[in-house]
Parts: sequence; structure tokens; C-alpha cells
Amino acid sequence: MNKDEIKNLINQTKKKEKVKKEIVDIKWILFILIISFVISIIMSLISQTIIPNLNIIFGIIVTLLFVFIGILFDIIGVSVTSADESVFHSMSSRKVFGASQAVTFKKNAEKVSSFCCDVVGDICGIISGASGTTITILLSEQFGWNVLVVGLFVAGIIASLTIGGKAVGKSFAINNSNIILYRFAKFISIFHKK
Repeated sequence: MNKDEIKNLINQTKKKEKVKKEIVDIKWILFILIISFVISIIMSLISQTIIPNLNIIFGIIVTLLFVFIGILFDIIGVSVTSADESVFHSMSSRKVFGASQAVTFKKNAEKVSSFCCDVVGDICGIISGASGTTITILLSEQFGWNVLVVGLFVAGIIASLTIGGKAVGKSFAINNSNIILYRFAKFISIFHKK
């Protein structure tokens, strides 16, 4: 084969892959839009109905829980993209519980990572910010503090915990990707029946 024939073959393959990916991407985008909408409503409902009815300490704990969930799912999303698939194929051939689920996650790494980092992680970030607003109002009313100052302080704490936690989490996820993916897959396998 000469260079022109090789280029044509590569271009034809790329076009076929692109068409196939576009079909899958549209379905995936619709799924993500719907699931994001549902999860956002559920988490917003929880934060808007629970936090105003709690005392400040429990409101802060619930807000920190949302921050922690966002960091945890970010760690899972990064570990799925950086894990070594061959390890899980080897484990799956030996019938290790959860290994086949890990292979499935790894084969769909872009979708799993998108769901974990973008859907759950971003929603948790938005909800923790909204919870921070509720905490700001509660603190201002209870102690008579300036709403603007308290709001800036609360927003700064939430943002720094989220960003700092995700930065540490990403490093941890890359260095321990196989272990994290395996434990996540093992946990999901408990609920997933073939």
C-alpha cells in the first residue's frame, strides 16, 4: 500500500468512528440532561427543606456532606479514566467479584467520568453553594452579623474546601486508580445483577 491508500483508509475509519460516536453522544447527552435534572431536583429539595429546619451546626454538617460527596465522585471519575484496564481483565478471568464491573466502567470511562465529575460533582457544588446561602441567612439572623460579610466568608470556605478537596482527590485518584476503581466496582456489583 502506498501513502495515499493508507491515508484514505485512516480517513474512512475516522469518519465511521465519528458517525458512530455522534449517534451515541446524542443518546448520552439526552440521558445526562434528564438524570442531571432529576438529581438536581432531589438534592435541591433535600437542601432547601432540611437545612432551614436544622440548627446551624447540623446545617453546616449537611453542607459539608454535599462538598464531600462532590469530592468523592470526582475521585471516582478520575480513577476510572486513569486505571489500567488489563489488570481488571486479568481479575475478571479469575472470576474476582467486581472485576467484570470494573472492566465495564473502564470501557465506558468517558461516560462514567462525565457522570461522576460533571453530573454529581457539579450538582453537589451548586447545592453546597445554595446551602451556604441558607447558612448565611441563619447566621445573620441568629447573631445579627452583616449578611454580605457572612456570605462572602461562607462562600469562600465552601469554594476553598471544594477546590482544595478536589485537587488533593485528583492526585490521590491518579496514584491509586486501580484500587479505587476496583472498590467502587465491587460496591456497585453488590446492587447490580446480570
